[in-house]
Amino acid sequence: MTQLNVSPDTQSAAPTAPTPDFDPSQSLFALRAVAVIGVAVPLLGVAAAVLLSWGWGFSWLHLGLMAGMYLLTAVGITVGFHRLFTHRSFETTRPVRFIFAVLGSMAVEGPVLKWVAMHRRHHQHSDNELDPHSPHHHGSGVLGLLAGAWHAHVGWIFQRDPANLLKYVGDLQADPVVRRVSNTWTLWSAFGLLLPAVLGGLITWTWTGALLGFVWGGLVRVFLVHHLTWSINSVCHLWGTRPFRSNDESRNNVIFGILGLGEGWHNNHHAFPTSARHGLRWWEFDASYLIIRGLELVGLAWKVKVPAAEAMALRLA
Repeated sequence: MTQLNVSPDTQSAAPTAPTPDFDPSQSLFALRAVAVIGVAVPLLGVAAAVLLSWGWGFSWLHLGLMAGMYLLTAVGITVGFHRLFTHRSFETTRPVRFIFAVLGSMAVEGPVLKWVAMHRRHHQHSDNELDPHSPHHHGSGVLGLLAGAWHAHVGWIFQRDPANLLKYVGDLQADPVVRRVSNTWTLWSAFGLLLPAVLGGLITWTWTGALLGFVWGGLVRVFLVHHLTWSINSVCHLWGTRPFRSNDESRNNVIFGILGLGEGWHNNHHAFPTSARHGLRWWEFDASYLIIRGLELVGLAWKVKVPAAEAMALRLA
């Protein structure tokens, strides 16, 4: 395990020059259409799940498919897209990199290269005007708070990408595993929707089982993972505690610390962004770090970065 003794704000993969403009080659109408589909279809899936289950009850099979797919794809985001690919908090083998890239793609949050690039830009400009999804700088008062929360949670998805976004991910573009999965992310997203449908059909040997597997393990699961991820952008920059000094408004939120598999300890993360462990105190449960620690114990992860006790003491607010 590697202890971090360097400045916790260091982001070796992030560029230093700001990029205030947006890519003019992108069709705003097309981007918004795709965003509407990505946001609305899972929501319709939740409505369908309620209607289809009315009078039938909610079986253990549906719960298992939803929970299993939720955990797999959420870990693909928290451990894979975020801690492994964005912040390089640990190193692992090529097959494990492939698995995490695929699981993250199955969460239907876009290609890994774009996800990482956007998140690295967020850290470079956290909570200033160039942050792609800060809830701040959207006016004052209650209306400003609501506008900011909406923008940070989902509104930013409807905007054009910043210009030259991929310059943030030159290291990952050189990785053939990550590049290929990123280029085929729609196939993996579709696989993530079809897999619970196939399992539901095979387990029950009925078309109804396949349909409910698709709805609960596919659409409802995507809805939950999406809003969990987006809540880190919105809720965890508005409400919570700030035990460490950081150059932004990141906050620890206990609800999303648990539901988000450790991601909700967001002030900890922004104080020590390259740390594989976000729950830095004994009571801050961090399921994603436990997975990384388990990989380390069996030799599938190494150079796992955690902040030294001295560095944390110096960073306390």
